[in-house]
Amino acid sequence: MKQLTLPAPAKLNLFLHITGRRPDGYHLLQTVFQFLEQADTLHFRSRPDGDIHLSPKLPGVPAGSNLIVRAARLLQAHTGCTAGADILLEKRLPMGGGIGGGSSDAATALLGLNHLWALNLPLDELARLGLSLGADVPVFVRGQAAWAEGVGEDLTPVDIPEPWYLVLTPHAHVSTADVFRHPQLTRHTPAITVAAFLGGGLARSVRNDCENIVRQLSPEVDAALNWLAQHGTARMTGTGACCFIACPDRATAEHLLATSPIPGFVSRGCNQSPAHVALAALKQES
Repeated sequence: MKQLTLPAPAKLNLFLHITGRRPDGYHLLQTVFQFLEQADTLHFRSRPDGDIHLSPKLPGVPAGSNLIVRAARLLQAHTGCTAGADILLEKRLPMGGGIGGGSSDAATALLGLNHLWALNLPLDELARLGLSLGADVPVFVRGQAAWAEGVGEDLTPVDIPEPWYLVLTPHAHVSTADVFRHPQLTRHTPAITVAAFLGGGLARSVRNDCENIVRQLSPEVDAALNWLAQHGTARMTGTGACCFIACPDRATAEHLLATSPIPGFVSRGCNQSPAHVALAALKQES
């Protein structure tokens, strides 16, 4: 195979609790990741000279710092692969929105190039590589909705409802570092169990521990959450800026989006990553 195309889906944190802090400063989390059909798209074409060419360049992101390029070079270094790739990125997911765009792009690069270059590394190995690129990369590599603990890398697959979501994308940049450094951030939420969460008894009591801080830092996020709260249980994903509600059907979500003063999109939740669905179809074809 000389070329292939794969999606890099968004994710939502259905809740985000901070349960402690490690001695190295990293925060300990509990969260549930679910994928969305909304996605970036990556097109890969193999090249024999070992070079990695990514286009177009993203504003403010040097080529060598882009997680897609870093993922490709990491895979080359780990395997000794001498092949290269031209990679075209169709960017749809907002940068810095808390929906995992950069991490998902990196994971799709690992998955796609592993297939394109016929490296045949197992998912466990790809996930370990992905963790060095970011705490959210492994869940995208593994491709299953998951209960996550640790810094987000300790994953347990879960089977949860797949509703339609209305996701608002306020024009705001939220610094994750500023959020986690904030002195008022809640850092000792009592741990819960995955069984209790899946049983439904905690559905209304879970929250995003970063939300109150982000509301203080970003009037745009505060406005988005306030508007969504008129129509459902409003939540923020990650450290923002994207916010969401679950809707009973697509039509309801699209109607709300049409009336929203804040831009956004409508997408179905997915327990299996669209990247894995597409990759499985490619493997069947070949």
